Amino acid sequence: MNKKGFIFDLDGVIVDTAKYHFLAWRKLANGLGIDFTHEENEQLKGVSRVRSLEKILEWGGKTLSKEEFTSLMAKKNEEYLGYISKMDASEILPDVSKVLDFLEAKHQAVALGSASKNARPILEKVSLLEKFNAIVDGNDVTKAKPDPEVFLIGAKLLDMQPQDCVVFEDSVAGVQAANTANMISIGIGEKDVLHEADYIFKDFTEMSQEFVEAIISGNVTKKIN
Repeated sequence: MNKKGFIFDLDGVIVDTAKYHFLAWRKLANGLGIDFTHEENEQLKGVSRVRSLEKILEWGGKTLSKEEFTSLMAKKNEEYLGYISKMDASEILPDVSKVLDFLEAKHQAVALGSASKNARPILEKVSLLEKFNAIVDGNDVTKAKPDPEVFLIGAKLLDMQPQDCVVFEDSVAGVQAANTANMISIGIGEKDVLHEADYIFKDFTEMSQEFVEAIISGNVTKKIN
């Protein structure tokens, strides 16, 4: 049987925790007298916690001492963790479980490749942790996407060559990281945003079982970008 390595990003691919980041950042910003909109929250996607707070302070024209800055970062994370502690399987995005079950039935290698430092507790909350043969999260990497480090580590943990791996991503930086790693990049989201991906689906409900089988058999290959 053919075997491929399937690497999934977490937020926006498996679950949508962006809404919880928004609520936590908005509470922090409002506490400083700074307005915080959904549009501004979009600008923080894929951005580190430190840089996110820096940007919020820039938007509000505020300055903080180093101690205040560190304290607020910790406070934001506590707020966010409070939200994700209430997560359950109902928050898994459509047909994600169906795809993971199919890959398990086909004895494929499956990994998580996420920048989130909370990836493991989130997967536990939504009862998906056991579906992954390997997990690479923000605690395991030193370079952010579009650097391919997270996916290359994932491939190594799966004992797969990069060219035999497939990445599911919802961000431009993640797609670029997959392409740099010479992996098949599958964008989950809007075509006009993720146009650098080899293949694009709005969500997993648009991805047929035949398409996944074709990847496993080697009939779906990386396009030349």
